[in-house]
Amino acid sequence: MRNGRLNNETREIKFTKDFTKHALGSVLVEFGDTRVITTASVEIGKPKWMDKDEKRGWVTAEYSLLPSAPNTRCQRERTKISGRTQEIQRLIGRSLRACVDLEKMPDLTITIDADVIQADGGTRTASICGGFLALKIAVEKLIVDGKLEESPIIEPIGAISAGIVDGEVRLDLDYIEDSNAQVDSNIVLTKSGKIIEFQTTAEGEPYEQEQMLQIFNTAKQGIDKIIEMYDKI
Repeated sequence: MRNGRLNNETREIKFTKDFTKHALGSVLVEFGDTRVITTASVEIGKPKWMDKDEKRGWVTAEYSLLPSAPNTRCQRERTKISGRTQEIQRLIGRSLRACVDLEKMPDLTITIDADVIQADGGTRTASICGGFLALKIAVEKLIVDGKLEESPIIEPIGAISAGIVDGEVRLDLDYIEDSNAQVDSNIVLTKSGKIIEFQTTAEGEPYEQEQMLQIFNTAKQGIDKIIEMYDKI
């Protein structure tokens, strides 16, 4: 047991819909003490780099950490973003694009913003879950407004962290567990179980294939639970 939960249990997870007023879709995501505000903003038109004859739209993401979100203050990234931030927002963006048929949203660009207001591990995976829900809410409103004929979302996605701590596979690591993990993973799956991301890194000694499969199976159980929660929001 760790903080009252089993190794294959998530922290308490909560999604609060329409958390902000102006974004077309917004969700406050809570994974234990990690809290992220995710919003979906919609622009008419394609990104400048995309060919004007392209018949698809685009989904992208931006990620930021409030200075007081971690346990020690971090600097605002005003003019240049860090390599870590670039990595995370690329992960969020490509995860969301993997569950969308971009040709069903021509001439639309949807930007998902994930702003971490409190960090205690798993901020990127929480951002993906909240980002998907914000995207879903925005798409539903676009359909009602007649700006989309049908939903471009192929199927829901979910994400969660996992790892090996003290020789045991654990799900949904908080900051202390993540800092002491021998193996660290971030997993993104579709509802049908297809893999979008399976980032697994040994922080010390190499790990066995059997442990990798155990991490995956444990993460899938957690993601299945998260995706089931979407229908109740």
